[in-house]
Amino acid sequence: MPLFASRGKLAGGAGSADRIPRHSSGWAQVLERMSKDESLRVLDIGPTSSGNINLITALGHSIYLANLVEDAARPEWVLPGDEGAPAGFDVQRFLDAQLNFSGRGFDIVLFWDSADFLPAPLIAPVLDRIHQVMAPGGNLLAMFHSASGPAQSQAMDAVFSRYHLTDTTQINVQPIGNFPLRQTSTNRQIEKLFAAYKSYRFFLGKDNLREVIVTR
Repeated sequence: MPLFASRGKLAGGAGSADRIPRHSSGWAQVLERMSKDESLRVLDIGPTSSGNINLITALGHSIYLANLVEDAARPEWVLPGDEGAPAGFDVQRFLDAQLNFSGRGFDIVLFWDSADFLPAPLIAPVLDRIHQVMAPGGNLLAMFHSASGPAQSQAMDAVFSRYHLTDTTQINVQPIGNFPLRQTSTNRQIEKLFAAYKSYRFFLGKDNLREVIVTR
């Protein structure tokens, strides 16, 4: 179930696994906006931390939390098929339960690499729902593991992680495991996912992650 943390309120937690520092051009762009604009509404899609919430609220913004990968892994969303075999995913019920924002709209969405770990039938509907609740001019930060080339084998070994924010261009990546990488996407596939949005900009990192800043 989604949670809301208003400015100054503490929520969430963090594990003790080692954190790996990583330069993030996408986060740098989001942080620049958050440092200049006031009272933004931020949606964090992923396993957040108290540190993330403290940083965002200290900047004067509100944050709403939804760990979709963990929520989607629960068996209650699987539709039974013939003789009890899985037949699909109950997409609409999931959206209504996990992405019901009670009329709230958002200026910033931290989507991270959720698309690579969500069940495939959920990806496009989730991004469509997020599009509906983003304010015009809002920004979404997403990451995608490489789908081809030498980095593909590295991508397939990717571990589900928590992304710890800092007040610099660095984020600290904390592997927490538990959920398998379900798919990777080409640049063209990523572009199609964000076809309803106004624009997008790719940032190529030195590792196997591509970052995308999308504008509503």
